[in-house]
Amino acid sequence: MFADVTANQRSGPVGAPRPPSAAVRAALERFTGLSRDVRGGAVLAEGRVLAATGDAAAWEPAARELIAAADAAAGESAVEAHVATENGEAYMLRDGGLEMVAVTDRFTLASLVLADMRATLRQLRAEAAPAATREAA
Repeated sequence: MFADVTANQRSGPVGAPRPPSAAVRAALERFTGLSRDVRGGAVLAEGRVLAATGDAAAWEPAARELIAAADAAAGESAVEAHVATENGEAYMLRDGGLEMVAVTDRFTLASLVLADMRATLRQLRAEAAPAATREAA
């Protein structure tokens, strides 16, 4: 169910530690398991999908497009975005060099989805710091 394209990729700003790929997949799996309304999602760094539900190759251009649209609407790098349509809802969140996108059913409580996304990315950043320390040693 989860695609992983993290081999030899960096995360976040230059020098920022990259979360281990297993941690990214596990965090995304926990996030999607929080609500049956969540259809799927992806975690990105530097515009590249680190892990995604389903086909990472399909998620990457769609995620980039959502992020670009949010940035264009904000006139700067958007921190978060929520787009509701007749068919479902899409979310984007940036935190500490990581980006996450998610798609849910209609009428999902946006504040909870964004809070869960924020918690997921913060957890990944926390897991990346010890991993970077071990790699440097």
